[in-house]
Amino acid sequence: MKSDKTTKIGLFQLIMLTLGSLIGSGWLFGSWEATRVAGPAAIISWVIGGLVIAAIAYNYIELGAMFPEAGGMSRYAQYSHGPLLGFIASWSNWVSLITLIPIEAVAAVQYMSSWPWAWANWTQQFFSNGAITTPGLLLVFGFMLVFTLINFWSVTLLTRFTNFISLFKIGVPTITVIMLTLSSFHPGNYGHSLHEFMPYGSAPIFSATATAGIIFSFNAFQTVINMGSEIKNTKKNISRGIFLSLLISGIIYILIQSAYIMAIDPSTLAQHGWHGINFSSPFADLAILLGIHWLSVLLYLDAFISPVGTGVSFAASTGRVLFAMESNKHMPKFLGKLSSKFYMPRAAMLTNLVISMIMVSVFRSWSTLATVICASTLIAYLTGPVTAVAFRHTAPNFKRPVKLKMLSFMAPVAFVLASLAIYWSMWPTTIEVILVILLGLPIYFYYEYKAKNNDTWKAFKSALWLIVYLIFISLISYAGSHEFNGAGWISYPWDFVVIIVVSLIFYYWGVKSAQIFPDYYQAKKLNDTVKE
Repeated sequence: MKSDKTTKIGLFQLIMLTLGSLIGSGWLFGSWEATRVAGPAAIISWVIGGLVIAAIAYNYIELGAMFPEAGGMSRYAQYSHGPLLGFIASWSNWVSLITLIPIEAVAAVQYMSSWPWAWANWTQQFFSNGAITTPGLLLVFGFMLVFTLINFWSVTLLTRFTNFISLFKIGVPTITVIMLTLSSFHPGNYGHSLHEFMPYGSAPIFSATATAGIIFSFNAFQTVINMGSEIKNTKKNISRGIFLSLLISGIIYILIQSAYIMAIDPSTLAQHGWHGINFSSPFADLAILLGIHWLSVLLYLDAFISPVGTGVSFAASTGRVLFAMESNKHMPKFLGKLSSKFYMPRAAMLTNLVISMIMVSVFRSWSTLATVICASTLIAYLTGPVTAVAFRHTAPNFKRPVKLKMLSFMAPVAFVLASLAIYWSMWPTTIEVILVILLGLPIYFYYEYKAKNNDTWKAFKSALWLIVYLIFISLISYAGSHEFNGAGWISYPWDFVVIIVVSLIFYYWGVKSAQIFPDYYQAKKLNDTVKE
């Protein structure tokens, strides 16, 4: 995407933009949800979730530096394995991103509906029985429209907005941790034995990473990759932007989780257990119980601002992904047009807005939308490690401003971790998301037929490993242990062993499936513009 020097994003702006995406509605719900699933051991869930995403992100650093372009994560698989794998990867990624826009709007409206002040009684009509009502839906649409319009007028306006929002979003969780720790400090809540620390066993530690919004909370590292051509000094700032953002957010999330665990009154815990603690607005409710009313006001305000900041960031990222998908020649041409003045993919942004409105009209709860995001994102991420290593074989002479020393080890590790995390999403989420992804295939084959391509069969063979993999992960999810909502044919932890071994087979099959397509030569032209 064309961009002039005055709008290039520096490291600080990049980190602020990424943190603006990372710290959204996840921190407001995640700690409460995670302890309900895993008890105090939820603290480990945050570490595992962060490590899973960090391992996946590691592979994309080399790719992002090799191919700095807007919406880059939608292109890499096509460069290495041809149009079908590229389409499946970009469609999966797009499904997750298109869901992120409404989920943040839903979170903002849901928290508005629980405002405790008498003058705000009118907001209670926005949310009922765990779902957004029709009046609330209209407000959700309004938020989503604002997210899109802020992105309409250049990168400069976007970064100024997100710099302010991100500073606020880092400050409020920090203040919350300090005040909860000073007001209610009960380290004994962690338990005095392994059983008390893990009251529900070890399996929920893993399931919480997927079902309590933990992996969802770390997902936004791809903001860095998708802003590729708009970043100053891509050689250094892609890796710095990703890992500094993940590190900062990871520390904040762990501190928040720990403060939440220790803030619960031990008598309440003894009476209800972790499963039985119910809050509508977890941290605000805690602040009210502890008599810190000014903090509850700040938290209600943040519950409005944090999702807005994240929604704005993802409206930008999602527009670039759909823009990149058009350049793969499997989407209508108008989606690839840029505005003449600001060089923004406005048509793609408006299309995303309309589809997001349709999605949230059907799926009106935060948890349902979060379920779709986690699994579809991880399916898209499966191609990253495979593509990075495949290029080492098919394109050894490409410029690599960042050549990762541990790629041969980290790539299969990342693939296995992503596979496990998809499994942790639990049946029937796995098959539901895979069906959503398969809905995109008729669009792909329509454009293949229209273009009268001669390499459709070649592209199918190059993508077959992922298609068979999706069948495998669906079957293992159904047949797996009861702890992950399976039929129990394979008990825990032997289900993990099966996934690890079989996933490695698929990983090496994927690497071997790379072939040279016309897209490979497009990648070469882009790579020729890179400065080592």
